[in-house]
Amino acid sequence: MVSSDVVCAGEEDRERAKHSVVLSFAADPMMRWMVPDNADYLATMPEVFEAFAGASFENRTAYIARNAKAVALWLPPGVESDNDRMTAALRKVVAPELYEDIAAVFGEMGRYHPRDEPCWYLPLIGVDPAEADQGLGSALMKKALDHCDEAGLSAYLDSSNPRNIAFYERHGFKVMGEIQSGSSPVVHPMLRKHIG
Repeated sequence: MVSSDVVCAGEEDRERAKHSVVLSFAADPMMRWMVPDNADYLATMPEVFEAFAGASFENRTAYIARNAKAVALWLPPGVESDNDRMTAALRKVVAPELYEDIAAVFGEMGRYHPRDEPCWYLPLIGVDPAEADQGLGSALMKKALDHCDEAGLSAYLDSSNPRNIAFYERHGFKVMGEIQSGSSPVVHPMLRKHIG
């Protein structure tokens, strides 16, 4: 039997978790705008996602459910994505004419990121499409947000898919603005202020 309980991911879960995230973002507007070719997407995104949120494994803030078919990779306060590694991986497959717009979008994402208080950051949350609509995303979100609330910390994310905004709002996040450059899809930075 495969458990639906949310647990902290170990190193042994890293590869399965990355592959689930890759599957879950296969139709994401921003990801597919950057990397529209299927083969390039599947080959490159594990490295991109590792650079974006791999530090969650070392910090014990990577959460999984159902044998890593549902994944939330959180970065605690003070832990950053490896932006140089992520940029290098993307440059292998992204069309050069998109570089400027991608840099502008990521720059704006960085400007929205709260800097005046410690804050948890959610770079990636996803569920294998074969496991969708079973409440796994909400279970993952609750686990981390309970930690945020216990510590009195806010949480931040960037929604690259407008279809997910209502989900995040149900968990207390509020849209802070819109980020868009050139032909890029819109990204919505969202903040959940700490409770208490």
